[in-house]
Amino acid sequence: MNVSQFFDHWSIIENPFRGEEARHDDVLERLNHGVTRPGSMHSDFEKILGELSRPSTSIVFGEKGSGKTAIRLQIADRLAAYNREHPDSKIFVIDYDDLNQPVAELNERFGGGKDELTPFKKFRLVDHMDAMLAIATDRVVAALFGESPDRPAADLGGEPVKVARRMAAPLRHDLLLLQAVYDPADTDGSRTSKMRRLLRIAPARSEVLWRLAVGGGWIPAAGMLFVWLFPGQTAGGFMRDVFGVLFLLLLLAYLGVLGKRLIWDRIALRRLARRVHEEMRTTPRTPEAIAASLAQIDPASRSHSVLPMSEGADEPRYAMFERLRRVLARFGYRGLLVLVDRVDEPTLVNGDPDKMREIIWPLLNNKFLQQERFGVKLLLPLELRHALFKESASFFQEARLDKQGFIERLTWTGPMLYDLCNARLNACRAEGADPISLIDLFDDDVSRQDVVDALDQMHQPRDAFKFLYRCFNEHCSNVTAEEEAWRVPKLVLDSVRKIESDRVQQLYRGITPA
Repeated sequence: MNVSQFFDHWSIIENPFRGEEARHDDVLERLNHGVTRPGSMHSDFEKILGELSRPSTSIVFGEKGSGKTAIRLQIADRLAAYNREHPDSKIFVIDYDDLNQPVAELNERFGGGKDELTPFKKFRLVDHMDAMLAIATDRVVAALFGESPDRPAADLGGEPVKVARRMAAPLRHDLLLLQAVYDPADTDGSRTSKMRRLLRIAPARSEVLWRLAVGGGWIPAAGMLFVWLFPGQTAGGFMRDVFGVLFLLLLLAYLGVLGKRLIWDRIALRRLARRVHEEMRTTPRTPEAIAASLAQIDPASRSHSVLPMSEGADEPRYAMFERLRRVLARFGYRGLLVLVDRVDEPTLVNGDPDKMREIIWPLLNNKFLQQERFGVKLLLPLELRHALFKESASFFQEARLDKQGFIERLTWTGPMLYDLCNARLNACRAEGADPISLIDLFDDDVSRQDVVDALDQMHQPRDAFKFLYRCFNEHCSNVTAEEEAWRVPKLVLDSVRKIESDRVQQLYRGITPA
């Protein structure tokens, strides 16, 4: 007998325990997007989620396979449902779950030495803030331009362009500034030009005057040259000399205008762009791209107080977050929520606790985590919990973890795992089929407590799924289809339980890879 035949007998259309990675788990997606089944979520989920109308911070530590990514996906799904029900008070989600880009950018600047930790020690809070702003800006701009980026575009409503054009002038300038500084897809300033046209932002008055001076400044000099060369009968030698001097003065003035606009201003803009590029260390934009974009924003916005150009200065970033909030408010958003996950997965991190610590510790800043209408969900590997408890009192005082929703360890009991597996089992039942229980798939000599105890030894959802998958596979491989043995005997349960519990223990001791 094969496993498909076994499940077909029970009207189960898909193996509920095949998925081991939450991002690729069709059953989890079905549970998230369908009716929430009892037991399908961790008992601490509501504490982690918090009150959606007031985004808050949660810090969660869990083993590999304990369901951190599943919780992130469930939070995202719950937020999507909340946003549909509250179109005028939505929560904007920043998925900060792929740290490959920030890590790679810092490694390119500071890597190559003997100490592999050097690039990671360079991580600052402002580096994370820049990366988050880039993700948010990318989604907003993609929605306004009608594009389909790697990440889903922001939900800005049915007519986002009309809403954007109706915003007050300061808000439109805020949106243009965010795009000019943080849009990762703008490689030559063309998207800034497109955004400017979309928002119908006219050039600044000073910019118009300079353009007129460059375009028409030669006219007075040319006119004076004509009078000097063709003075007529009334102009004597003295007046002709005066015309010649005026021509030279006007010509020098025009050359000065050209020099300032074509040489001095470009040099100053490139120097400014280099300073911004040096400070924005986790975004992929080049100095040339930044310069091309900054050339198109209001000159008043090119100051130290506005652009992130002072080393480690966080106030310009907080101001950028506030601009983002003000802009999003016009599209029905009242708060921001950042989801941090998969910290151990970037190629250059490769699960190293020291590298993860250097990345995450800057985020544990009370001022950042307690912003108005702002929350961060930190779903972290358990190795960082051990590192956290080794920190000093001053570190805890700065982080103020007592103000955050703190889950010291994401644990699963046998009954919790039993309920979770039951929920997955029924989520895979054919439409119209009556609900069943996990215990129904085992022989009469197997009690519910036997299954619960076996699952309790697995500790994590991922290992529980592996255990059940192996139980059914082991049973099916030892019986024929003609026998019609549709229930797993206790002998198979006990033998698989011993093998899998040993594997889990060896995994925790670092003897086996999975």
